[in-house]
Amino acid sequence: MTDRPASGAERAVWDALDRVSDPEILRPITELGMVREVAVDQAGRAEVSILLTIAGCPAARRIEADVRSATEAAPGVTEAEVVVGVMSPRERQSFIERVRGERGSRPQQFGPDSLTRVIAVTSGKGGVGKSSLTAGLAVALAQQGLSVGLIDADVFGFSIPGLLGLSRDGRTEQPTRLDDMILPPVAYGVKVISIGMFLGDADPRSTAVSWRGPMLHRTIEQFLRDVWFGDLDVLLLDLPPGTGDIAISIGQLLPQAEVLVVTTPQEAAADVAVRSALVARQTGQSVIGVVENMAGLARPDGSVLDLFGSGGGALVAERLSDAEHGAVALLGSVPLSPAFREGGDRGAPTVLTDPADPAAAEVIRIAASLAQHGRGLAGRPLGLTVR
Repeated sequence: MTDRPASGAERAVWDALDRVSDPEILRPITELGMVREVAVDQAGRAEVSILLTIAGCPAARRIEADVRSATEAAPGVTEAEVVVGVMSPRERQSFIERVRGERGSRPQQFGPDSLTRVIAVTSGKGGVGKSSLTAGLAVALAQQGLSVGLIDADVFGFSIPGLLGLSRDGRTEQPTRLDDMILPPVAYGVKVISIGMFLGDADPRSTAVSWRGPMLHRTIEQFLRDVWFGDLDVLLLDLPPGTGDIAISIGQLLPQAEVLVVTTPQEAAADVAVRSALVARQTGQSVIGVVENMAGLARPDGSVLDLFGSGGGALVAERLSDAEHGAVALLGSVPLSPAFREGGDRGAPTVLTDPADPAAAEVIRIAASLAQHGRGLAGRPLGLTVR
């Protein structure tokens, strides 16, 4: 990247490019060294040379369009041309170092001293709407101004890419790989990674992952080490149902994680949900609350149909509350909603498209409640020396 010139028009273009961010890293392209040169002639014709990290970069078209739009809007520019190149290995390594900063290579980003709040969303059994709820919470938290990441840790039953519009017509958007660093796709302001993004051209609707414990552990470990999320306020993990290998691996890799338990109002589901929370506690994680999903369906006449019974969420919260761990709150009860389900099928979260929908409104409220409680600095070293 060249030094910024003193001429007015070129300086105006540089200032405009400061507001263009890489859609995967969410930092200005000027800061990342992606702008090689800016030239504006006396007639106001601007030529901007940019460098992509790799040939075939998934975000290439968007970056080029954003650069052209920003350049054309700069004062003194009459027309704009964008010249796209690819970084050399040395330039790419410099780019990686800029992204990682002082943290070094291949870090475990969310260790005990991290300021990122890690929330693992779990359930005792499948089919309770855990993934839909996790996706809705992630988008709602991002809409409230937080920097949010989401790991689809449900390796066998991955569904997050589809719920967030990253998987359409049998094709799933793939992350960008830069040497040993993986940049996750961004959907609705949420940085997302899923095993479904690593299946190549295979149709995720007709592809199954069949792995045993060690492979599952390595996959989750790689997501935490090699996928570069940057500075996050919240990292959500969509766990598979039950108390299997992945839940245990998450407990080992992220012992400071908080656990959000999802259940339905049905008593049978509540019994199993309690077990998933108890396994989390055995690994040192804390249970921050319970969400009851698929609660009563509001009918046109104003009555409510309790298809799955009632009271399951309160029952789980009560059973998990004790003298040792304190009270566990029922954070909310999300009603059944055809619109909420349809939004997930389309990859268009209802918390954005129809926030007044009863289910969407409750998810937004729960997200606001979670957002009020950050991790804080108590008990963690700050790396300061007193002289």
